[in-house]
Amino acid sequence: MKLPGEVRLGALAALSFALLTGCGASGSSGYPSAAAIAPVGQASETRFGPAADYPMVLGDPFTIDGETYTPSDTLNYDRVGYAALDQGEGVTAASKTLPLPSYVEVTSLVTGKTILVRVERRGPMTNARLVALSPDAASQLAASDGTPVRVRRVNPPEIERAELRSGRPAGERLETPKSLVEVLKRKLPPSGEASLQNAAAVPADPVPASAKASSETNAPKKPAVAGKAPTEGYALKPLDKSTAVPSVTSPSATKPKTTVDEKSKADVSDGFLIQAGAFSVKSNADRAARSVGGFVTRSGNLYLVRSGPYRTRGQAEAALVKVRAAGYSDARVISTS
Repeated sequence: MKLPGEVRLGALAALSFALLTGCGASGSSGYPSAAAIAPVGQASETRFGPAADYPMVLGDPFTIDGETYTPSDTLNYDRVGYAALDQGEGVTAASKTLPLPSYVEVTSLVTGKTILVRVERRGPMTNARLVALSPDAASQLAASDGTPVRVRRVNPPEIERAELRSGRPAGERLETPKSLVEVLKRKLPPSGEASLQNAAAVPADPVPASAKASSETNAPKKPAVAGKAPTEGYALKPLDKSTAVPSVTSPSATKPKTTVDEKSKADVSDGFLIQAGAFSVKSNADRAARSVGGFVTRSGNLYLVRSGPYRTRGQAEAALVKVRAAGYSDARVISTS
């Protein structure tokens, strides 16, 4: 049987042990120790998963050598200028105004090679350069300090975003045609950067004037669409009625007329088309077709919005700039042959 004094001593010893143990785990402040806390942002799903792209950060305006830059969430960002090099990791870049993070296609106006890059930081801190590339990005593009480039904001699929977030390069892009590279090079300023989003800076149609004149003379005039870039200078080539499928006499007087989709397929000859997008809802496709002056073709359960045809890839690539400027950043050139 324990005496009362022994009970009190035992209780005090137990309390002292508990306090010492608690201090060892929590520290003198009473909060959990650093070893017990998972570092913020270190979980793989936070660093490399889709959540790592949000929220996008803009930040306050800042000034470089007297010129003020205001970060903004510009969807149709498309500029030409010169590259700088920095010490970023992975296939990444620095931009003065794009959201952090965001994704851009960077095209070398020396080789035409294009790569996908993740914008993660502010820079370059000089007015003479448009973008700063990490060593991995510069190596993939074969670029050096002062290489003329085009930088265009895009919305890549998650599989490519994941590759860049993990520090690996995304899939290869198609090289920009030499004809369009030459047009873009003519838009380069002596130093700094220039936008391709205004009418004066959009590349001109590289088709010879003699061939272009007849096309523009017969092209129907289209009203401007509110909120869209003007389409003058990129009149679509009129469809060649001589290649349309001739009508066939039918016993049935109530046979429906040829649909827009069927007529478009019949009128497309060898050459190139611009595919602005694919839609699951017909009304959305029709609205997009009107905004780019194109037509709708059905493929399975999808409605494809296309414009053209164009005789040469250079002509199609030049018109592609206008379609992308109208908000269809995933538009691309396809061959009809």
